[in-house]
Amino acid sequence: MNFGRKITGGKYHAFKKKKLYERKNQQREVILGETKRKKIRTRGGEIKTILLRANSVNLLVKGKVQKTEIKNVFETPQNRFLARENRLLKGAIIETPLGKAKITNRPTQEGQVNAILVE
Repeated sequence: MNFGRKITGGKYHAFKKKKLYERKNQQREVILGETKRKKIRTRGGEIKTILLRANSVNLLVKGKVQKTEIKNVFETPQNRFLARENRLLKGAIIETPLGKAKITNRPTQEGQVNAILVE
């Protein structure tokens, strides 16, 4: 059987093209490095600030937020290879000068990295 052909030999034609809002966006990966942001226009004309690289984190310590630097990505529960690439994802354990911290937000969506201290 030829792929994309009917049993009679005729072609199957695509139903329709994808609309602009149905198309996939480029995959975003937040990597440890000099902070770099990008603005994207979303549906409805809103502007979303996304993060491409980050080297600082808003760390919650004893009820107060401190801005500290990120030394290294220690562990990533989704995939251990992502920690080797220093990718910042939700749930990743990072090393800071104050100790290990867990990322609590999605940096690719929010434009910043938030974390809580892990004892």
